[in-house]
Formats: sequence, structure tokens, C-alpha cells
Amino acid sequence: MHLEAATESQRLDFKRAIEWDVALFAKDILAMSNVQYGGALVIGVDDGTFKRTGVTPAQEKTYVPDLMRDQMTRFADPHVQFDVSVVSDREGKRYVVIEVKQFSEVPVICRVEDPKAGVKNGIMYYRTLHRRPESAPVGNSFDLRTILDLATVKMMQRRRAVGYAATEDVTDALNDELEGL
Repeated sequence: MHLEAATESQRLDFKRAIEWDVALFAKDILAMSNVQYGGALVIGVDDGTFKRTGVTPAQEKTYVPDLMRDQMTRFADPHVQFDVSVVSDREGKRYVVIEVKQFSEVPVICRVEDPKAGVKNGIMYYRTLHRRPESAPVGNSFDLRTILDLATVKMMQRRRAVGYAATEDVTDALNDELEGL
């Protein structure tokens, strides 16, 4: 992971040094789960200035993966998957990295209304591509199509893995049947 670029992207989000609070991270974790290949939240880098401060030992101790996953369960349908690690830079400053995995079968939607977290029930969040990267509700057809295309590819891969495949015989028969329409 490179912190030298000092820029956020669809797959990279910086957060200032702060203790874990599910309400402060829920929207970003939901959004990154709907991005191809997922993404990473790096805690200990000011997101406005990109100044690397690192986290304190007390802050670091609040990032307990099992507790974090349990708390995120309330927000996500289906569940989101993520890993938590601590890395150090050359100066010895420590950063918490939350690596969010891309959804495994279907896109993730929010399952609760939580004003503190800034999320609403039934909304799909995504890291936008068309302006400054941010975690936001899916708000345009391009982002929705990107997520649906990804879900479709995953579905086709799963079906192919268990033996479903359209053979040429089936394809020819379907084309013959549709020709009369």
C-alpha cells in the first residue's frame, strides 16, 4: 500500500487518527464492499491534508476485528467481509488498515436507518467515480450498471462452477425459437 500519492481514490480512503466507532465507518465499509476488488480505509492519515499522523496505542487497541464485524452485521445485508491490520511507516508511525472485500454474491445494501452513521435502510452505497471520491448512495445509472455488471459476472462464474453452461445446441434452439418473433 502506497501512502506517498496523497490522494484518495475509489478503492482508498484516508481517515484521521480516531478510535473505532462503527457509526463513523459503516457507510465507507458498505460502499467499498460494492466496488470491484473492494477497498481500504487507512486510519491515521488526515483526509483533508493527507498529513500522516499515525494512530496512538490506545486508538489502535479499539480496532478489534471480531467486535467490528459483529457491529457491522447490523448495517449490512448481506454481511460485509473485511480484514484489519496494523502497519508502520519508515518513521515508525502506526496505521490501522481496514481492507474491505468486494461482495461475494450480491451487492450489499444497508439494513438500518442510523442518522449518526449517515445511512438509510434499503440504500446501496458506492464509492463514486465521477467526482471527488466519496462514499455515497448509488445515484446514477452508470454506477448502478457497474455494480450490476459485477454481480452478473459473479453469478455466471458461480453457475459455470457448478456445471451450468449454455451449449451451442441450446443457443441454436433458442435462436430458432426467437426467429419467428
